[in-house]
Amino acid sequence: MRRVFGVIRIVAAGVIIAAIVAQLVHSIALVPDVPHFLVNFFSYFTILSNALAALALLVGAYYSFTVRRDPAWYNLSLAAVVTYMATTGVVYNLLLRSISLDQGSTVPWSNEVLHLVAPIYVVVVWILTPGKSPLRWSAIGAIVAFPLVWSVYTMIRGPIVGWYPYPFLNPAQPGGYGAVAVYVVAIAGFIGLMAVVVVALSRTRILRG
Repeated sequence: MRRVFGVIRIVAAGVIIAAIVAQLVHSIALVPDVPHFLVNFFSYFTILSNALAALALLVGAYYSFTVRRDPAWYNLSLAAVVTYMATTGVVYNLLLRSISLDQGSTVPWSNEVLHLVAPIYVVVVWILTPGKSPLRWSAIGAIVAFPLVWSVYTMIRGPIVGWYPYPFLNPAQPGGYGAVAVYVVAIAGFIGLMAVVVVALSRTRILRG
């Protein structure tokens, strides 16, 4: 069974990588300032979380073929990725689906993979993949660290370059920084909640395999 999940992980990682590359290549052909666009492109939480997911799946595939249980460090890393991908899927589909982001234009199939298919897949994999070990509740702190760093980076860089990856982070919106603060707190709370759920699932005996 572990080997079957290993193959599935490889296929899933390939699809995610293809989706990222497809959107990147399509957008580069449409923007005038490629270096500036590249920094912006890899500043999207969606792109970062999907890239981390692809990397985690490839590493997980290796472990699926070589060991009976995933190492503790990998288990924590995958838990973090699951949290980020769940957040990506929920935030995009609730707040951003009807909004055009600054990518030149979107590749429809890539957009669906990165914002819907991959997040659902990663969550399902976390629930069903055998060989997980239970995480300590203290892992929640490590899981939420990356989104916090990304938020600080985004809010510092935004005024400098005059660009924010998502409209709800732009203080030029109605409500200014107050509205931004509300969104940030709400999303941070959701990330924390997802981290709690992910850790709780790892500690559920029937789901550990």
